[in-house]
Amino acid sequence: MLQSGAAAKPAVETAPAAPALQFDPQKLQSLQQRYQREMTRLWSHASQPAAEAPKDKRFAADSWRSQPGAALMAEVYLLNSQTLMDLADALQADEKTCRRIRFAVEQWTAALSPSNSLAFNPEAQQKLIASQGASLAKGISNLLHDMQQGHLSMTDESRFEVGKNMATTEGAVVFENELFQLIEYKPLTDKVSERPLLMVPPCINKYYILDLQPESSLIRYAVAQGQHTFVVSWRNPDASLAKASWDDYIDGAVLTAIERVREISGAEQINTLGFCVGGTMLTAALGVLAARGEKSVASATLLTTLLDFSDTGILDIFIDEPMVRYREWQMGQGGLLKGQELASTFSFLRPNDLVWNYVVGNYLQGQTPPPFDLLYWNSDSTNLPGPYYAWYLRNLYLENKLVQPRALTVCGEPLDLSQLDIPVYIYGSREDHIVPINAAYASTRHLPGRKRFVMGASGHIAGVINPPAKNKRSHWIRDDDQLPESHADWLDGASERPGSWWTDWSQWLSQQGGKQIAAPKRYGRGKAFQQIEPAPGRYVRQKAGANS
Repeated sequence: MLQSGAAAKPAVETAPAAPALQFDPQKLQSLQQRYQREMTRLWSHASQPAAEAPKDKRFAADSWRSQPGAALMAEVYLLNSQTLMDLADALQADEKTCRRIRFAVEQWTAALSPSNSLAFNPEAQQKLIASQGASLAKGISNLLHDMQQGHLSMTDESRFEVGKNMATTEGAVVFENELFQLIEYKPLTDKVSERPLLMVPPCINKYYILDLQPESSLIRYAVAQGQHTFVVSWRNPDASLAKASWDDYIDGAVLTAIERVREISGAEQINTLGFCVGGTMLTAALGVLAARGEKSVASATLLTTLLDFSDTGILDIFIDEPMVRYREWQMGQGGLLKGQELASTFSFLRPNDLVWNYVVGNYLQGQTPPPFDLLYWNSDSTNLPGPYYAWYLRNLYLENKLVQPRALTVCGEPLDLSQLDIPVYIYGSREDHIVPINAAYASTRHLPGRKRFVMGASGHIAGVINPPAKNKRSHWIRDDDQLPESHADWLDGASERPGSWWTDWSQWLSQQGGKQIAAPKRYGRGKAFQQIEPAPGRYVRQKAGANS
């Protein structure tokens, strides 16, 4: 018994039992035999220069082939790595456990590559000698710089500045609150669609992914197509927003932006676009409006957006009840998820390309990475309020409640996506590892209005940012607009079209825009909504490390 006045200890939860693991005996035997055979072959030629470089870009330099010891080291490493990955594939366990083990093995083998060490990298050693040590001195300087800025440099960040050579489409901030700034863009045509377009980008990134350069800007493209365009520019959360919730963002940002665009434009209805989690937030906001019987939105475009979280791809390995409970304990009542933590998670989904490649180039070889606008944006991280993040993890990633009728209450309203009877354009990227193509297609099963589904080539970002002028990649469309139960069945009846999907979307959007009216001559409307500052505004320039 506890003595009077003694504090009771919190109950200790029993840790979940470790999953049972075993190997497929036949696969294991086959792997052992192949490994012995390949290792014997490698050692039999160990003293000779390699006839050709290993088929791996980490070992593509001539120095890896011309030095027998380096060539053998690379080949042994690749054999060991492939064998470990094959062992992970031979495991007999539940699917999530297998995926987690495979991910862990991938991280481990990527980190242990001999190319990552100056002691074993002949290419870096040659540069050290040829430069008389200058490459090493520069590499140390690069390392100290990255430690000071708090992240690994993926591009020459000194070559970019938001508002000068990025996010340069002409516009003005016409409204702001503690969560976002609303940017209105200057029309490029004499007439515009009667219904304006509101774009809701993901709040886990800066909005200018939609406005990197004039030639690759989806914002500028929409404006040039006669769309009176508005964009939500999210504030980078600091301690003052540490208690902001999902409801705060839906009510104070998305719903507020919809209403302000209506007030500024004078339109009864507007068209909307959501990208990634911005699309998820937009859909939640539309669900709130539907529950209230309000019809202020005429259509929605969802770009690489998850509504049905039953298939979340590689990110599923991070999601389970203990992890979500930990995040709820850590920050569910207040706090910030640091932007760099989220950015690092996404980078390690492709460790060789987005981590170790830059470790070798920046530090071992003393190089400055080339300028690349997309990677600058990728490094310009944003924080997230803890309560928002914890709610998002539990209700969407873990429990998948958005597609369950009335399972979620947002802003006081039970959500039912079957009430969203508006036209919807749904885009998914074929190689997307964040929103798998099957998950993007699953949205077609939960929205009752007229729908058009389009698939683009490439991944989560490159598939979306694919301007027509570059005539790159392809997209797939079904001429009959049929939407079978599965994406595979949809694809069987789809035809491949060269180039960008933007033109198809623009044609679809013009049909939702209403009549043509004279383009506005000034920003805002009356005294209530006047220009606060030129685009891109202050919020997008806030750095995650500087305000948290």
